[in-house]
Amino acid sequence: MRALVQRVTRARVVVLDTEEVVGEIGPGLCVLVGVTHDDTPHDAERMADKIWFLRVLDDAEEAMNRSLADVARDDGRAEALIVSQFTLYGNTDKGRRPSWIDAARPEHAEPLVDAVVARLRALGATVATVRFRTEMHVELVNDGPVTLMLEV
Repeated sequence: MRALVQRVTRARVVVLDTEEVVGEIGPGLCVLVGVTHDDTPHDAERMADKIWFLRVLDDAEEAMNRSLADVARDDGRAEALIVSQFTLYGNTDKGRRPSWIDAARPEHAEPLVDAVVARLRALGATVATVRFRTEMHVELVNDGPVTLMLEV
């Protein structure tokens, strides 16, 4: 399982055909989550924990010293937008067209992305999500910019 984590001042997801906003956050983390064939519910839990405790949010001295866990404890509202993103497993080693063979099928990926969301909510995060298998625009303002790749 892979996650591309971006610290944001705001982020939202809009469904293309209806222009409906299906997920929106203020300051927090926008997380693109990719699932591969052998990922398990345990991997989803581990990924959620990594996201929850990742210290990339500013403290009072503007140093990246706080996590969502710290924000939830101190400020009460730790926000994350979780976006399923099969293209994180695109392979560009050969040719000019990415191969998606390493990306899990939606039937395998969706429950694991849902498990990441459920675990983050159980830990105390306010989590916005997307509508799976829908064409969307992800709009965000990357703060910093801060962008990190996580793997479990």
